[in-house]
Amino acid sequence: MKKRIGVIFGGRSGEHEVSLRSARSVLQALDPHNYEVIQIGITLDGEWVVGENVLEALEQRQTQHLMRVCLLPEPGHHRLYLRKVQGEYIVLEPYQSLDVIFPVLHGTFGEDGTLQGLLELAGIAYVGAGVAASALGMDKALFKQVMQAHHLPVVEYLVFTRAEIETDRLRVVEQAEALAPYPLFTKPVNLGSSVGITKCHNRAELMAGLEEAARYDRRILVERGIDRAREIEVSVLGNEQPIASVPGEVVPDEEFYSYASKYLNNATQLLIPAPLSETLSQEIRRLAVAAYRAVDCAGMARVDFLLDPRTQEVFISEINTIPGFTEISMYPKLWEASGLPYSQLLDRLINLALERQAERERTQYTYRRGE
Repeated sequence: MKKRIGVIFGGRSGEHEVSLRSARSVLQALDPHNYEVIQIGITLDGEWVVGENVLEALEQRQTQHLMRVCLLPEPGHHRLYLRKVQGEYIVLEPYQSLDVIFPVLHGTFGEDGTLQGLLELAGIAYVGAGVAASALGMDKALFKQVMQAHHLPVVEYLVFTRAEIETDRLRVVEQAEALAPYPLFTKPVNLGSSVGITKCHNRAELMAGLEEAARYDRRILVERGIDRAREIEVSVLGNEQPIASVPGEVVPDEEFYSYASKYLNNATQLLIPAPLSETLSQEIRRLAVAAYRAVDCAGMARVDFLLDPRTQEVFISEINTIPGFTEISMYPKLWEASGLPYSQLLDRLINLALERQAERERTQYTYRRGE
C-alpha cells in the first residue's frame, strides 16, 4: 500500500520563500507509485491550508480558495480537521490519516522544535530531528555551548539581548570589540539562510549589524571572523547510527555566504567533493557525526564548518536540522555525490521517521503504582 505523506511547507518565518523552493523539489521527487502526497501549506500569517495546488497558491499568495485546517494533538488518529466558519471542527475525510509528516519548514516555527512538539503530541511520525535537537540546532548560542561541553571546536563568540543593545549600546560594542579584531559577524541567534547576518569591518558597521540582527531575534550573537575562511559542509543521515557524506565547499560570490549568495545571485560555486586532504576530510566527517550525536539529532542534518586557511584549524559553525532541499542545496547534492540519489534519499528519510516513531512508541509515558 502507498504511504500517505503530508508535506508541510511555507510557514511564518523569514525563510518562507526558501521553504517553498525546497518543497517544490521534494514534491517533484516523491515517487507517486510509493506515496500519496498531501500538500499542507502554512501562510505567512500562520494559517494552515489544504486543497488543490497548495504550493502554487502560496507562491502566488492567493490562498482564498483553499480550506483552512488544524492539526489537533490526538495520538493514534493522525487527523487533520477542517475549521468551519462557526468555529467548530469536523473530520475532513480525505485528510483523515497520515503515515508520515515531512516538514519542509525552515526557520522559526518549523525548524526550532515548535512544530515537532505538536507532531509528537499528535503521535505522528515525522522526518527529522526531535524537539530538543531542533531547538538546540536553531539556537546558535545554545548549540555552541553544547559543542563546548563536548569539547568540539567553535569560534569565539558573545551573546547580547535586544534590550542590552537598545539601552546600553556602547557597552555592547566595546565588549564585542574586545572579543577579537575586526571583522566580526553579527547574527540573530534563532534564524537561518543567513537572514539578518552582517559582516562588520568597523564600529559603524558593527552598530548597524547589531540593529539588523535585533530585527529578527531578541538575542544576538557576535562572533569572531576568520580571515578568508573556507566554508565546508557535510550532510549527516541516520538515527542511532548516523553516517556522514563527503564534504563539500561553498565558494560564495560575496564576502560570506549571504542570503543573496545562496538564493539570488546564482554565482556561488559548490565544490563537491571539497578539495581537502584525505586526513582533513575524514576529520571533518568525524566532527560532523560528533556534533549530530551531541544534540541527539535524528533523520537528517547538515553540519557547517569554518576552515582557517592559514592554520588549517576546523571550527563547527552550526547544524541545520531541516537543511535546504532546493535544486541547488548542498544536503541532497552531497548525498548524491556519496552514492545516494535524491529520490532514494527521500525514501530513506521517510523510513527513518517511521523507525524513530516506532522507538518512541516503546516508551511508557504514564506511571501507575503496582504496574
